[in-house]
Amino acid sequence: MDINTLTVSMFATNCYILSCPDTKEAVVIDPGAEGKSIITLIDRHGLKVKHIINTHAHVDHIGANGKLKQEYSAPVLLNRKDLELYQNPGFGLKLILKKQPLPDQFLAEGDEVSFGSLKLHVIETPGHTEGGICLLGNGAAFCGDTLFAGSIGRTDLAGGSYDSLIKSIKSKLLTLPPETKVYPGHGPATTVKAETSGNPFLT
Repeated sequence: MDINTLTVSMFATNCYILSCPDTKEAVVIDPGAEGKSIITLIDRHGLKVKHIINTHAHVDHIGANGKLKQEYSAPVLLNRKDLELYQNPGFGLKLILKKQPLPDQFLAEGDEVSFGSLKLHVIETPGHTEGGICLLGNGAAFCGDTLFAGSIGRTDLAGGSYDSLIKSIKSKLLTLPPETKVYPGHGPATTVKAETSGNPFLT
């Protein structure tokens, strides 16, 4: 699996573009902003976007959905529990996102997203938002704002729950193989081993 990362917006959100080396089919995870830059990167590598996936519905992870869907006609995938947040993001941004496309498909625990010969497995990890998900595949976990290098997602926004987040991390992520690479929604990548032994919120 090829992984290209583009950090976008004032929130420094990591947008991940995953692709199958054999077929060039790709998925885009959390296109938070700067749609033109994301499209430029995709086209530079000759990729064919099959899915646009949001790990959760905060505005800094969904802002370029419309631009990418318009360009590639790819379906937008989201957990249904975040639909209300997706449609009403708060922060005075409802008007800015009024042309945001509705999700085409809802993802839930146990679902799979295929692109080329590759698959991502969906796990539900509520806590940062009610509908937060992580995507697992090829020894990697794409975690949105669930888990960061040395930290965890904030839980003081609508739908957040500290207890739920800690439970999600400990039962769904720290049980993965220690060498699993963790790609968070913000900041540098890490590993399950590093967070199990060194994350102050989890030790």
